This record gives sequence, structure tokens and C-alpha cells, in this order.
Amino acid sequence: MFLLSLVPPTILFCVSNGTLHCAALHRSLFPQRFVFGTATAAYQVEGAFDEGGRTQSIWDTFSRIPGKISDGSNGDVASDQYHKYQGDIELMMQLHVDAYRFSISWSRLMKLDGSVPELNADGVAYYNHLIDGLLTKGIQPYVTLYHWDLPQIYQDAFGGWLSQKIVKVYADYAEACFAAFGDRVKHWITFNEPQQFSVLGFGLGIHAPGRCSTRSMCAEGNSATEPYIVAHHVLLAHAAAVDIYRRKFKATQSGVVGIALDCEWGEPLTSSREDVAAAERHVEFQLAWYLDPIYNGSYPTIMHQHIGDRLPEFSKDEIALLQGSLDFIGLNHYTSRFISNGLVYQKTESMGHFQDQQVNSTVVRNGQKIGNQAASDWLFIVPWGLQKTLLWITKRYNKPALYVTENGMDDLEEAKPLEEMLNDTRRVHFYQDYLTSVLAAIRDGADVQGYFAWSLMDNFEWAAGYTRRFGLYYVDYKDDQKRYPKASAEWFSHFLDKMQK
Repeated sequence: MFLLSLVPPTILFCVSNGTLHCAALHRSLFPQRFVFGTATAAYQVEGAFDEGGRTQSIWDTFSRIPGKISDGSNGDVASDQYHKYQGDIELMMQLHVDAYRFSISWSRLMKLDGSVPELNADGVAYYNHLIDGLLTKGIQPYVTLYHWDLPQIYQDAFGGWLSQKIVKVYADYAEACFAAFGDRVKHWITFNEPQQFSVLGFGLGIHAPGRCSTRSMCAEGNSATEPYIVAHHVLLAHAAAVDIYRRKFKATQSGVVGIALDCEWGEPLTSSREDVAAAERHVEFQLAWYLDPIYNGSYPTIMHQHIGDRLPEFSKDEIALLQGSLDFIGLNHYTSRFISNGLVYQKTESMGHFQDQQVNSTVVRNGQKIGNQAASDWLFIVPWGLQKTLLWITKRYNKPALYVTENGMDDLEEAKPLEEMLNDTRRVHFYQDYLTSVLAAIRDGADVQGYFAWSLMDNFEWAAGYTRRFGLYYVDYKDDQKRYPKASAEWFSHFLDKMQK
């Protein structure tokens, strides 16, 4: 039972085919088989960092380095889903969701302390219980294989994603997941936001494993080259995993495999030819970086022009494996920026992914902000940016199957009464507006097949620790991680209730 008595605000979605028709926003306005779900990631919610045979990941290591996490916290306990998953499934039932997107902790699933990795029985049992519990309640599992938490043993042994050795290691891990869970899991996501862990982890040094060219921040790293090397190996690992699935499991399991990429929309600051090209370049450096090799067999031309020989090359065999290696595209989208043409920077070791784009980014145009700011300094609420991003993908890649695999906004962790923290009406309006943007994209031809809210519950938000709350459910970290529904949870429950229209 929900604790709040919020009456969900009414928002009208209107279409015009000569005559204007409007209806209150409800799941019935979406395609019949459209999937609604919530999303989390293993390190952010599971906790139980040293239970059930789990070994350390790079985020266990990174979060213990003084100064790396804003509140000095870590994911040792997080939201404690490892122990509370059954109750969390009940919360999802209250929301009336169709699916739950979660990630598997590589460090929990596999025994990695021997010469040959093998399945960890306790880890397999945990994910079996979670998957079976979801299915029993009619909730489909959408499983992400890698959501940033590389086992530390691979970082130590050969540099993790900087070495091509990781491709086979990841492919073997993916095969183990397909074999263990593929009889019930029909939607697989190979990677979550490779742009983020490539750039933040190996370009800026603010995420694990904390590598960059700035020696005052990072002991090791090269910001000019390493993000591109990491991304290259991610693409090869993705292609290898998809190849294994299609050769060994597709015929009997009948599942699909995709990848989840993130993108902030780039809106031209002015109508000048230079700013329009810069905004396009900004989006290409995010999405086409990963999708062009899969669809066209090569990195975008603009990246070759701007990065030169720092951009790795694919062999003919790698291109053959890459092309066509996905069944759907997952889009993680939160915000947008005004983009203008930028400076040509001198090529140095401190050169980074953003400088390579040669763009300027701002949130103000003609004295007006692009949208209201959420808690994080990077997150401005710009609903129309989601529609534009979905349509950009639709046009460039000939109408692929799409899922919005993450979308949400955060509040600050503050010492306020619980009732006030639960009354997140701004998040209600956020979801109304962004879902309306998804509907508009579908109306304009995008094949969007599902939407996942970030996040089911408040959790460990990486470098921000527990200072930001994205959840539909409030987690009380001071009282055994108890969950409380926010106003946005009640709104989602009403929005998704098939009995309500």
C-alpha cells in the first residue's frame, strides 16, 4: 500500500490528423506490446560485497581511494538488494511494470581465484532466485552483462579494458551467462554506457579505474589514447558475445541482444552552418562512435578526421564480426546542451574526448536556460531532447528497434522530514514530459519498443556516492535500507495500471 495520497496530475497528449485529438497520458496510448520497466545496476544496489563468494571489482577498489567518492562512501551495502530482492519484486508489482533491467556482477557470478574461471554456485543461485522471482510475478528480466564493475583481478593481471585479452575473457563470461540463464532471459544488453566508463574512467580519471593524463589526479593513464583503446575493445567484446549467442544459443533460447549507449542531445546554439555541424559532431562522438562500426564497419568519418592515428583500426575479420551485431539499441538519455563550434586544440597527451570534438557546450541561449536543473550540475530537464535523439538514431540507422533503457532525474540527499523527501512532484512532471517526448518520437516514426525508468530505488550513484537520489522508492540508509514509495512511484503505478485510463 502506498503511503501517499497524491492525485496524479493530468497531462494531455495531443495528435492532429486534420482534427485535434487529446487524451490523458496513460500506458494505453503506447503501442500494445510496449514494455515499461525500471532499471538498476549490480554495484549500485546489491551490496553484500564480501558474501556468497563475491570477489572485488574495480569499483570496490576505486571507492576506497580517499577523495574519489564525494561523501567517502562505497557500495559495500548499497541498497542491499542481495538480501531484499524478494521485497523489491513486490515493489515492482505495485508499480505494474512489465520488466526489470538489472546487471549481473561478474565478480559475484564467477570464481576468479583459480587458473581457470568457473561459475560460483552462490552467485548463480542468487541470480536464479531473482530471475525466477521476477518471472513468477510476470515481470520480464532484461539483463545487462557489464555495468562498469570489472573484476579487479583482470585490471591487475593485464590492465582490464586496455588489453585485447579482455575480449576473450568477456566473451567467456557472456557465454557462461547465456548458458546459465538464457532459458529464461530473452533480452540481453552487452554493455551499459561504454562512453562513460571509457571517458570518465580512462580520460578524466573520476570513475574506476581512475586513469588520466593529469598526474595530480591519476598515477597513470593517457587521456588522448586510452578512451579510444577501451572503446575499441568494448566493441570487439560486444561482437564476440553476440556471435557466441547467435551460434550457440539463439536457436534454442530465441532471445535478442543489444547494447545500451548514452547520449546528451546537442542542439545548435545558433542556426549557423558551423554550429549545426558542431552539434551533429557532438552526437556522432557519442552514439556513432559505437554504432557506426556495428552498422557500417568503421568509425565515423568525422572521428577519423579529428582523432587521426589515435583512433584504432579494425581488421577485416573484426569488421565482419561487428557488422550487424545487435538486435536492438538501448538509449540512456537524461539531458541536452546547446552546442557551438569550438577551438582546434593543440594535440597533447592531455587531449581528451571532449577536446577532440572541437565544440563548445552551454546551457544558456539568448539569456534563457535550456531547462530547469535537477540536483546534479550536469542534469538539466529538457524533454524534447529525448525525442530528437530517438529520431536521430532512427534516421541514421534506418529505423532500428529501440528501447529507452535509462531515463530519470535526481534530488539531493538532504536532512529533511521523510514526508518532504517522498513528495517528489518534480520527478512526476519529469516522467510525464519525457514519456510524452517518447510518444512524439513514435508518432514521427521511431520504433521505440520500451522504456525503463532510472531508477527503481535510490542507490549508490558512483562518484556522487549517496548524495543523489534517482529512485522511485526512497531508501533509508540509516534504517536498514528500508524502502518508501515516493509520489513518483504512485504516479507510475497509476500510469501503468491497465484498469485506469
